[in-house]
This record gives sequence, structure tokens and C-alpha cells, in this order.
Amino acid sequence: MSGPTVYSTCPQSKDVAASEYLDAVAATARWSEEAGCAGMLVYTDNGIADPWLVAQTAIAATTRLAPLVAVQPVYMHPYTAASMVSSLAYLHGRAVHLNMLAGGFRNDLVALGDRTGHDDRYARTVEYTQIVTALLRGETVTRDGRWHQVENLRLAPALPPELMPEVLISGSSPAGRAAAEEIGATPVRYPEPLGSGADSDSPTGGGVRIGIIARDDADEAWRVAHERFPADRTGQVAHAMAMRVSDSHWHHQLAGVAKNPAPPAELGTEPEPYWLGPFENYQSFCPYLVGSHDRVAAEVARYLERGTEVFVLDIPPAAEDLGHAGEVFARAGAAARA
Repeated sequence: MSGPTVYSTCPQSKDVAASEYLDAVAATARWSEEAGCAGMLVYTDNGIADPWLVAQTAIAATTRLAPLVAVQPVYMHPYTAASMVSSLAYLHGRAVHLNMLAGGFRNDLVALGDRTGHDDRYARTVEYTQIVTALLRGETVTRDGRWHQVENLRLAPALPPELMPEVLISGSSPAGRAAAEEIGATPVRYPEPLGSGADSDSPTGGGVRIGIIARDDADEAWRVAHERFPADRTGQVAHAMAMRVSDSHWHHQLAGVAKNPAPPAELGTEPEPYWLGPFENYQSFCPYLVGSHDRVAAEVARYLERGTEVFVLDIPPAAEDLGHAGEVFARAGAAARA
């Protein structure tokens, strides 16, 4: 894929049988590399396999793909996170990128004894990331911080400068965008639609987290979308329960978009591609763009025109999905340059 930086997403261990999971990770990593993705996001939470071990599996299955490892400060000391990056570089000669987390599932954090408030979690992630990146740059770090205290700390083995990780962080909230600016990270948001009637005050630049289901024919794309993410009452109840306890800015933002859907398409035209069906049925946490290659590409081009540089795609169920996404980005790039 040419143009913007594109990441795919790794399957989660909770969704795949243990006997099949290593093969699923390796296959998705290979599909992603073959499709031209820069990397593959690897999730972390209390209910799935350790992302660093999953990342090593992805590295072993590919030649250049960079795992984008989700890093939760509650899980490990910043020295340990930096050591993981430098150790994988030492063992494999490969880069690992970092997706810094400030939040997560509330029950996961509470189970770990963490009840830190929303904005303070971002302040903690800033402090944590600054220590990690300073160590990776080869600095001797002394810091008497609010959450971490280190003295004359130095990383070994050292990280080659050319393997310094890209750093991403959630940027849907003002606290997230401020944190991104402070640590020099790319802010990634769950975007609102940019079609007709879009809010001109929506954030620009940075990255977006979306799914793409595109085919030559719009009807076929929507058939695949509804088959893959059918309406599910149990999922809708789970979504409603999650909304009641979540303090996530993006979660409530998307819920607001869902309450005000786009107007129906005119007769003979494609419907708006922006779709929150998977989000509303608790099947995925990002919006989807669905339709013909040209229609989805036109929507992606709007994000490109607003300076979006990074796209993090949802978990691909098959290699062909990344192929269709690549076609969308090729057409979007051509449209944005026209």
C-alpha cells in the first residue's frame, strides 16, 4: 500500500482456539506484509495472550512487518517495555512500534487495583513513554516522577537508532491529543463521518482506526458486511452495559454518532459508507467504511485531504480483505492528488 502508513490488526487469542492461534497470527502477519502494511497492531488486556510474545510470532513469520504492540503502563515497568523493544531488535534485527495506552476496560484496571482518573491516566502514560523513549535513545535516565522513579538507568542491549519505534496513542479526547503532542506521538482517533453534513471542526491530521469492507459492487460489500457482523441482541445489551461504565471519550463520541445516523441515500445511489453496526452490536470497537471501491475510496480521500497520515485497520478475516483495502487506498490516493 502506498501513501499513508497502514497497520492491520492481529487476531485476539480469545477468538481463536489455542491449537490454531500461532498459525492465525503468522498468517495474518504474512497477509499484512504482502498487502504492503507497515505493521500490525497487537492488542493487550487482561483476557488475551501477552502481546510481546504474540509480536515475536509475527516477526518470525515475516521479513519486515513491524508489530505495533499495545503497551499498558499498569502491566509493566517502563524499563521492561524498553527492554522488550531492544531485545527483539537484538534477536531479530527488527523494529517494534508502540501503541501507548492510557485506558482500557475499566474492570481490567480495577482488578489490578488501578482507579486512576481519565486525564491522570494520560499524564501517567506521558511520564511512562518519556522514560521508555529516552532509554531507547540510549540516554541515562534519572527521573523522580509522580508514578515512576528511576536513577541513572540505562538500557542494554542498546537499540540501533534506525530501529527506533514509531509511537501512537489514542487521540480522541483533548487529554489524548495533548499527550500525543507532549511525547511526539501520532494521535489516533475513532473518526466521525466526513461525508455530506460532516462536522468541519472534526480533528485533522494524525491517524484513524477504521474497518474497511469494499468490493467492486456495493451490494456485495454490504452483503459481506451484514453477514460478517449480523445484528445481535446479546451484543447490543453488552454494548449498552459497557456504555454505562465507560469513561472513554471515543466510546461516547461514537455512541453519539450512532444516535444521529446519516440520512438515507437517494434512489439509485450508494448509501453512505460510514457504518457503526459492529460497534453497536459489540462486535468491534471501530467504525467501518462499507461499499464499492470507488465510494469507500472517496471517503478515505476526505481523511487524506484533512491530513490523516495513519490508518489502523480492524482484524482482517482473510487475505482478500487486505487486498480490497489496498485497492481502496490506491484509488483514494489518486483522488486526493487529483
